[in-house]
Amino acid sequence: MLLFSVITICYNDALHLERTLRSVAEQKETFPSIQYIVVDGASTDATPKLLAQYGETVDLLISEPDKGIYDAMNKGLKAVRGDYVCFLNSGDKFHAPGQLYEVFERVSGEYAGRELPGVIYGETDLVDEKGTFLRKRTPRPPRSLSHASFLRGMCVCHQSFYARTALCEAYDDESYRLSGDFDWCLDVLHKSKDNFDTGLTLTDYLAEGLTTRNRRASLVERLRIMIRHYGLLPAVLAHVWFLFRTPASELRTILRFW
Repeated sequence: MLLFSVITICYNDALHLERTLRSVAEQKETFPSIQYIVVDGASTDATPKLLAQYGETVDLLISEPDKGIYDAMNKGLKAVRGDYVCFLNSGDKFHAPGQLYEVFERVSGEYAGRELPGVIYGETDLVDEKGTFLRKRTPRPPRSLSHASFLRGMCVCHQSFYARTALCEAYDDESYRLSGDFDWCLDVLHKSKDNFDTGLTLTDYLAEGLTTRNRRASLVERLRIMIRHYGLLPAVLAHVWFLFRTPASELRTILRFW
């Protein structure tokens, strides 16, 4: 059976963290081949007590100050032992119990006797703090995912992007505050020869994350990343297209602070 590594990054977020811990515990009931790593930035709220309650679920706890979210993610990546890895951060959850079992049953059947895919991916639901469905995350994943797909934006949410560990490296630039996951996914896709669309919704993603609250800064970082991967002209044209497809109410908020 394939080993699947899940990394959760958290800091002083006991309010939302239990949802994530409970979700991983549910997956282990049907798919026990999970290495669960939690990287906590030395929280001072009720997080340590909560993590102690889920001690049987968490296989490795790293609790120490960090330099930011991507420094914390690198710590998790260095501890990974699984064949695949995904990030499921505080407040996010797997979409359904038994999901990882179903995903890897599909992968095993599709790739019997063949090299496993570089990326396993699917859709994402945006939810509020109560876990109530808000809408499907957009842009939606393509049926055939490649490095070029991200020219239309991050069409696969980081939490619904299961990367083959052999293709994963540490985050190149820990100075990114908001869009380092975009850069990391592009690095993985650049090396991946084959990617598998599960056709499933994989993640319930808490809508009000750090990137959502800092949209303008996120766009600036993303432009830098796209220039590095695609060149200046394609990156600028992609951002012009992005602004055209952005709802007017959201666009006014972005431009107000530009």
